[in-house]
Amino acid sequence: MSSSAPAAGIFDRTASTRSVELTAVSKEFTLGRKRDSFRALDGFDMAVDQGEFVAILGPSGCGKSTVLRMIAGLETPTSGTVRVEGGPPSALIEQHRLGVAFQDSALLPWASAWENVALPFRLAGRPVPAERVRRLLETVGLTGFDKARPRQLSGGMKQRISIARSMALDPDVLLLDEPFGALDAVTRRRLNLELGGVWAAQRTTTVLVTHDVPEAVLLADRVVVMTGRPGSCAHIETVDKARPRGEEFTRTPEFHRTVDRLTSMLDNSETR
Repeated sequence: MSSSAPAAGIFDRTASTRSVELTAVSKEFTLGRKRDSFRALDGFDMAVDQGEFVAILGPSGCGKSTVLRMIAGLETPTSGTVRVEGGPPSALIEQHRLGVAFQDSALLPWASAWENVALPFRLAGRPVPAERVRRLLETVGLTGFDKARPRQLSGGMKQRISIARSMALDPDVLLLDEPFGALDAVTRRRLNLELGGVWAAQRTTTVLVTHDVPEAVLLADRVVVMTGRPGSCAHIETVDKARPRGEEFTRTPEFHRTVDRLTSMLDNSETR
């Protein structure tokens, strides 16, 4: 494993390969009736290549989820630019080429697993390809659960459906915001390994926000470490390990050294 230089090192790549690019992004929020404001992000830079998996780590309140929400078109920067597949996020959203899965699986409680995965096709006004839905459920290990309602499923199973749904339309970009944050450690570890296998087969450009350092090192090609609020890029770690990555990878000295190094960076982060 190797690490690159902070900030500037992100852009040592050919522009034509970039799928996601945030340049000098700052974000301020207004609070309360007094219209007080605080700066969540300050000069944040990040680029993600096509087919790359990038994880974002940072201390609580540093703006990790704000970054993801801007890529998803749910927030706009106060200054700077956000480009996804060469244009504004809204263009990708209108074309249904952006997939998102959040910590809350947000499944329709009255709908079956099959119907929840089929939902993006209905929202896009497209026919539902039954074989595609079946294969997605199979991919996330839920063959045989197509008729189950969310209340009949465990938290891990619901998150698998959420991830399958986010991939339904074969998106160009997949955004994951703490998708396993509410799960127990054993389930989370198992789903990390399963997601890594799914991603290795699909190679969808992916941005993951997480506070779990081992999760980031296991899944990502590069890990972006943010400073405390206002968030900016403090460090970029390249995880130079071939895929698929199994549990044996998490027992290697290289894995543990990387986890320890990134954990130390987070422990030493301070709000500026």
